[in-house]
Amino acid sequence: MGIHSHSHQGNTGHHHTHEAPHSLNKAFAIAIAITSAYILAEVIYAFMANSMSLLADAVHNLGDVLGLVLAWIANWLLSIPARKRYSYGFKRTTIIAALANAFILVATSALIAYESVFKLIYLTDVNEDIVIVIGIIGVFVNAGCSLLFMRGARDDINIKGAFLHLVADALILVGVVIGAVLIKYTGILWIDPVLGLIIVGIVLWGTWGLLRDSVSLILDAIPHYIDYAGVKDYLNHLPGVKAVHDFHIWGLSTKEVALTAHLVMPEKPLTDADYKKINHELHDKFRVNHVTLQVESGSDDDPCLRREKC
Repeated sequence: MGIHSHSHQGNTGHHHTHEAPHSLNKAFAIAIAITSAYILAEVIYAFMANSMSLLADAVHNLGDVLGLVLAWIANWLLSIPARKRYSYGFKRTTIIAALANAFILVATSALIAYESVFKLIYLTDVNEDIVIVIGIIGVFVNAGCSLLFMRGARDDINIKGAFLHLVADALILVGVVIGAVLIKYTGILWIDPVLGLIIVGIVLWGTWGLLRDSVSLILDAIPHYIDYAGVKDYLNHLPGVKAVHDFHIWGLSTKEVALTAHLVMPEKPLTDADYKKINHELHDKFRVNHVTLQVESGSDDDPCLRREKC
């Protein structure tokens, strides 16, 4: 009976993870700088235009910047090597950041909903021209910044959080601009708050997936993109394997997956070449990065104590 902790896969599973934080550092810096400057302008002009929708959007933008800062810190922590007491490094902070991002989106959306309801009850005149100009600039600012994160959003929910923040704010500003144009030509003041409530619904719909995925990862659930049955079937059908137990898959971070399993192999144990092949195939076919396998003979004289539990 022996525990084999992979060596080769440690390299193949890691190379993309160390590249990503460095390539995205510039994206985070640019997005935070541009968005912060825009918030300052938006707050000033919101007071000048007497526009609650612009002011509410500035608050939402502030949530975006806080989310981006959190995501940036977490992304940087991915590149820090493991320490004595933190044998997996600080990868899990990316999950905490993703969860915090989701909560920030929900909180700021609630604030915008409150402002929209308030505006429905107490209709006020606004300077539509200022709102239209600032809104259009904001759409380009947020849409442009979101493009910086589009590629990374596909396989990392932390980057997806940053991407969703920026897309959501671009959508909100489209609504703000459309509302201002309609008010300018029709004089109907309730258009703006109603649009605000519709956009809040869209934002919350998008946030739900992020919230669900990050809570699942914190609870060590199997990441949604992992084929649990497929991985177990693969291990069960390895030559010489009679049974698989103590089988666990969980997310180490928002983009790295670990697996542990006990393989019952009465005839012969795995060779180094076998381990190398299994690590490669689990990585390429199932996106599993860290593999730890324990091989047992399955004898009645020396049974695995964990066999019945897992």
